[in-house]
Amino acid sequence: MTRIDLNCDLGESFGAWQMGEDSALLDVVSSANLACGFHAGDFMTMQRTVAAATERGVAIGAHVALPDLQGFGRREMRVTPAEVHAMTLYQLGALHGFARAAGARLSHVKPHGALYNMAARDRALADAIVAAICSFDPRLRLFGLSGSALVDAGAGQGLTVVAEAFADRRYRADGTLQPRGEAGAVIDDAELATAQALRIALDGAVTATDGSTIAVHADTLCLHGDGVHALRLARGLRAGLDAAGVRIAAPGEA
Repeated sequence: MTRIDLNCDLGESFGAWQMGEDSALLDVVSSANLACGFHAGDFMTMQRTVAAATERGVAIGAHVALPDLQGFGRREMRVTPAEVHAMTLYQLGALHGFARAAGARLSHVKPHGALYNMAARDRALADAIVAAICSFDPRLRLFGLSGSALVDAGAGQGLTVVAEAFADRRYRADGTLQPRGEAGAVIDDAELATAQALRIALDGAVTATDGSTIAVHADTLCLHGDGVHALRLARGLRAGLDAAGVRIAAPGEA
């Protein structure tokens, strides 16, 4: 039986500003990447989301990001590897505190937004993230874009690497994600997202924006939790994977 993880970015509400349908999404996914206060989230949101994920047996990961609340962490910043190392440790420590208090533990780390894309192509930044994880807890898994510098950096330092692909994002012919600022970069049609996810999971391939077919190895599929159609997409995707006989399970789960 084909097996794959289904992850979602959650815990992105901040103060009175509410984003996403976290509770319902946690009933669909097997892993949750929780905002740690830099691009989204706050201490109360982190606490609530950790508790909700723990109650459902969903694997908890730190969604570490650039310090950019106004831009939701999707704007690139000029940061040094030393700064990336420190900000990764800072966010890991914050989420770890809530997980420990809830009787849970962190399972993985996934950079968010601009930091994710920067580390996918910049080996120095990727190495900084990996070094922070190794110094904090080398048992943590590293989620990164399949075929990227981040995945290579993690594997090179002995971390368990989880190659990620996207159900709701378009790919360029070189295997990178189409920038969000371009039309059509985000797939908001449930049938199209499910079809792309199934092709990735079953065939290890995806159709790029230029019409070519590219190979994509994926241990986990990401579905973003911040879109207005996120819950409908997630439910449709889960139903499609289940119907195709694909087992949904977090990495390391028996």
